[in-house]
Amino acid sequence: MGDPNVFEMVEAEAINTSREEDSDFQIIEFPKHKQSKDSIFLRDGIRQIDFVLSYVDDVKKDMELKMERRKEFQLNLCKAGLELEIEDKQDSEDGKTYFVKIHAPWEVLATYAEVLGIKMPVKESDIPPPERSSWNCVLEPLKLPRNVNHPHPEYFTAQFNRHRQELFLIENKTTFFPSSSRNRIVYYILSRCPFGTEDGKKRFGIERLLTSNTYLSAYPLHDGQYWKPSEPSNPVNERYILHKNWARFSYFYKEQPLNLIRRYYGEKIGIYFAFLGFYTEMLSFAAIVGLACFIYGLLSMKNNPSSLEICDPEIGGQIIMCPLCDLVCDYWRLNSTCLASKFSHLFDNESTVFFAIFMGIWVTLFLEFWKQRQAKLEYEWDMVDFEEEQQQHQLRPEFEAMCKHRKMNPVTKEMEPHMPLYNRIPWYVLSGATVTFWMSLVIASMVAVIAYRLSVYATVASFMESETSLKPVRSVLTPQLTTSLTGSCLNFIIILILNFFYEKISVWITKMEIPRTHQEYESSLTLKMFLFQFVNYYSSCFYVAFFKGKFVGYPGKYTYLFNVWRNEECDPAGCLIELTTQLTIIMTGKQIFGNFKEAIYPFILNWWRRRRSRTNSEKLYSRWEQDHDLESFGSLGLFYEYLETVIQFGFVTLFVASFPLAPLLALLNNIIEIRVDAWKLTTQYRRPVAAKAHSIGVWQDILYGMAVLSVATNAFIVAFTSDIIPRLVYYYAYATNTTEPLKGYINSSLSVFLISDFPNRTAPSEKRGITTCRYRDYRYPPNHDWKYFHSMQFWHVLAAKMTFIIVMEHVVFLFKFLLAWKIPDVPKDVSERIKREKLMTVKILHDFELNKLRENLGLNSNLFAKEVMIQENKLQLAKSTM
Repeated sequence: MGDPNVFEMVEAEAINTSREEDSDFQIIEFPKHKQSKDSIFLRDGIRQIDFVLSYVDDVKKDMELKMERRKEFQLNLCKAGLELEIEDKQDSEDGKTYFVKIHAPWEVLATYAEVLGIKMPVKESDIPPPERSSWNCVLEPLKLPRNVNHPHPEYFTAQFNRHRQELFLIENKTTFFPSSSRNRIVYYILSRCPFGTEDGKKRFGIERLLTSNTYLSAYPLHDGQYWKPSEPSNPVNERYILHKNWARFSYFYKEQPLNLIRRYYGEKIGIYFAFLGFYTEMLSFAAIVGLACFIYGLLSMKNNPSSLEICDPEIGGQIIMCPLCDLVCDYWRLNSTCLASKFSHLFDNESTVFFAIFMGIWVTLFLEFWKQRQAKLEYEWDMVDFEEEQQQHQLRPEFEAMCKHRKMNPVTKEMEPHMPLYNRIPWYVLSGATVTFWMSLVIASMVAVIAYRLSVYATVASFMESETSLKPVRSVLTPQLTTSLTGSCLNFIIILILNFFYEKISVWITKMEIPRTHQEYESSLTLKMFLFQFVNYYSSCFYVAFFKGKFVGYPGKYTYLFNVWRNEECDPAGCLIELTTQLTIIMTGKQIFGNFKEAIYPFILNWWRRRRSRTNSEKLYSRWEQDHDLESFGSLGLFYEYLETVIQFGFVTLFVASFPLAPLLALLNNIIEIRVDAWKLTTQYRRPVAAKAHSIGVWQDILYGMAVLSVATNAFIVAFTSDIIPRLVYYYAYATNTTEPLKGYINSSLSVFLISDFPNRTAPSEKRGITTCRYRDYRYPPNHDWKYFHSMQFWHVLAAKMTFIIVMEHVVFLFKFLLAWKIPDVPKDVSERIKREKLMTVKILHDFELNKLRENLGLNSNLFAKEVMIQENKLQLAKSTM
């Protein structure tokens, strides 16, 4: 349906079936006092408003051109069969906005329902519902009333056909097509309707008119007020039912009315909330296990051998550590990090390995069970034979408008708009360069934060050392922790700033690429946004997990960043606590900021817009004006919701070994997120145009990629960031105390350095009566022949780390492949129900054709018998293929 000629053919057919008197439009005065402000009908109170356009007279710029465009556009809408009414600006609340109300009569709906392949009911389903299990009684408090979640019975459906209208269950033509299908059909017409010829090119589409400010907005109406049911003249207010049973925070524990969401907003929004709900349900299992691991760490914290040795005045108190920065930093005692070592044990203990393996299996189960859930929804929502949203494959109006060439489509054998590759290459190059530049900017900002931490650490350390009043605070806020906290907060602020600017630029660049279809546009934007946000949100976590403390060197031969700042060292208890801090600040901050942006911002904006527009209280504040003052959800509204969820999924899976409470935080956020999204959709946003989708699309492939990557990242975190492997190596290979095998581990993990070997530029300025200091590494002491070279214990630990990574990855991947092979993509009962419905649909169509044939052939029994035999053979062939 990308060719405008097809639109003209359908338009011509709609003209033949529409009434002659509707070929034009005019402004008609009518008594305002007789109309309810919540009415969703035209002035006659019978024809329902399916869509609304708004505009103002722009006296500053191109006023006459815009008037001519609107006149031509609205005339062509009427020619296509739509019925229009215009509300004069004098009757609007602000006194300057015109509203064009659009109604699609039955003939237009029937024509375009066939064009778009919309499935409608032909017979009530005889397939019994799934048997109630014993769990249903337990889960009953979580269920919604059946009339809310299943407001209509199940039907066998078939693609609508105008010539077979008597086949479908049409009780009332005005209510046969749900409002979501009606607004989808009208938007399809609006997106293809021409409004004139400019610069020798045919211009068409409501989106181009909105971009040029010819119209202010275009939107379908909500059913009514969200806080009260509709009055008797209006149909059932599904918006009120959704708000009452879905958008209230007191219903946070209830299931979502997915069927009603799909009926009101369309399948595309319905599948998003189904995915978010299922993801939240699965998070509950991961959250319980993660909380159990955290509790284990909490209970075992007091008896942790490493913390006991660090905190012991006779052990940690006697160990003098080498300075953490040059010149201004002093020697320090190991027991000053006592509290930090205890906190580190909360997340760095024996359960860390178990939880990392568990999450590798959990993510596989989540994705496999989601495929089953998705298959079930495809069946229930009549999307089984629906390969992709047809409008996603249609040519974008912007693409058609920019194309000067046409090319034969090898499938349809029709001439279609075509843009040669050489016209796109400059924009592709610019797009790639832009994405690379911004990702480099993220890396540069991360390096700047590292430089900040390195330069500030020395200041913080010397200040805390010199200020005696800060002595009680030093046990809690060590220089390392203070620098880490401030650096993480600064990094989060930079993330938000870069993200704000990149969003604007990526949308502009994607439009300049002139993608051919809506699907290509979304795929291109998804790739740009995900790549950037992946680097933006995760780069600092990757640095702390895999680079910090790994390339430090040793006293006397430290490694320097830009030959200026000495690389950061990890705490003697490990770097895991710093990764946990970084992850917590970024993840929690993002979720709090996201909820504020999604809920508070549109609420304040809508309040201000209503306050500014309500200038004359005696005028009728009509339904279309109320919706006009709401925020627009936009074509990319759902895109940003998916992006937010996928980025959170990365936090939950990629670094979860360092923070077992991440699934719990994500669970709590998502419980709120579902109700915030529901609340804003039903109360703060205009009703989005309904669209179809049978899956979450490209996001599913991204989730699979992140799931595979998470196995590797968690294996490396346990091996190189956690202190588990070095402790196990000491336990099995170097322990000398049989009753307390880990006793002496801290001393074993610290190497000795002779202070006289310090270069002048690194040694503390103040001389002390100390001959040696300790540092975290496995190196030979000063009196050894291989002075300061890595010891054999270092190579044993490294070998153990690499062995652990290989074993863990193979074990988890083996489980992943076994689970993926064992769990079918489509459950057996759903597969059987799909086959049953296909068979029944074929039979219903077969019986219908035979009845029509009997009526057409009349008394000619020979011809009838011959046709019956042909139809019976077709039916048998259909049965054999099921």
